[in-house]
Amino acid sequence: MTKKIVDVFRNKKIRVPFFIPDISKSDKLAVMNALNSHMLTDGPQLRKFEREFAKYTGSKYAVGVSNGTASLHLALKALGLKKGDEVIIPDITFVATANSVLLAGATPVLVDVNYDDMNISLDSIKQNITSKTKAILPVHLAGKICKMTQIKKIAKKNNLLLIEDCAHAIGTKLNNEHAGTFGNVGCFSFYPTKNFTTIEGGMVITNSKRIAEYVTSARSHGLTRSLADRYSKGKPWDYDIINPGFNYRLDEIRASLGLSQLKRINSLNSKRFLASKYYSKQLEEIPGIITPKIFKNKEHTYHLYIIRIKNEFGQNRDVVFKELKKVGIHVSLHYKPLHRFSAYKNLTKTYGRLDNSEQIYKESLSLPLYPSISKKQQDLVIHNIEKYEGRRRSRY
Repeated sequence: MTKKIVDVFRNKKIRVPFFIPDISKSDKLAVMNALNSHMLTDGPQLRKFEREFAKYTGSKYAVGVSNGTASLHLALKALGLKKGDEVIIPDITFVATANSVLLAGATPVLVDVNYDDMNISLDSIKQNITSKTKAILPVHLAGKICKMTQIKKIAKKNNLLLIEDCAHAIGTKLNNEHAGTFGNVGCFSFYPTKNFTTIEGGMVITNSKRIAEYVTSARSHGLTRSLADRYSKGKPWDYDIINPGFNYRLDEIRASLGLSQLKRINSLNSKRFLASKYYSKQLEEIPGIITPKIFKNKEHTYHLYIIRIKNEFGQNRDVVFKELKKVGIHVSLHYKPLHRFSAYKNLTKTYGRLDNSEQIYKESLSLPLYPSISKKQQDLVIHNIEKYEGRRRSRY
């Protein structure tokens, strides 16, 4: 199995991979320095990473955790979500959003998204609020921030908690406020495909001291004292467990990589923005292709570049996918709607229609996008989409 996976990524027939992580020499040096430390987890590099991330996002507190799913799970637990509570989430998102709600014991309520930007629909949120609704969990899909001013008003009017899934939104701002700072908690992922990476890892940001303290304790089994504290002040076994927790720690190696990558995040996002702008300039002239609207680079950090392929005149997104794959161009889809997964049919609810979600699923295609992508590679993607479109149109 492992050999097959390695062979896929070494395959010389892949001319444009879907994604390549941007790992610099300074990143590698930071990791090697961390490996030379005597404390490999829950140490000074993590504390520094948390301070710098809080500063970068403009939040009072930042707590590093093992991955983005852990950040969501701990945020929901910190806010007291439990069995019988309903949490509104978009139908189009990665499964981690729904899984985190289920792990907290609550019920995900799937709502429709906007057709234009694929973010959670304000009207659909309002239609799905019931007496059991306790929270709204918007997802800033692909790096485009949701309509947080309006969502915040809806939450306040209905006395609802607000948790932001910012897995795609590192660097994304609205009115100079960073994604994740509009609600009670913001949750980030540092998976390899994200705008910056710690390989695996995540972060919880909040302005609440109580939430930060809960997440800090709960990420390490519920211990009331950190590893460093236990060895520097008194007996290492002298700690308490106020609330049972989890093993969601972020180690020193990944924290060091995060610190190094955070220094370059603005540059990495700028490269994504320019590559996205180039795609749009070329692709928007092709009939049947809908490109994402280009915003100021701080309003949209282009974690993903998603085009829409209109199903007109026999056109089909799946055929385009196959055509591109044939010539060594890897594309993907973000995402299959949650209501289509077998596991969620009896575990989620919805009180309205999911028409936009269904339509988007039939049309969407995510193109290769990463900081180091060259114009030559992008031209290859564009040329093959144009070539397929030309053949398609010639049949009618």
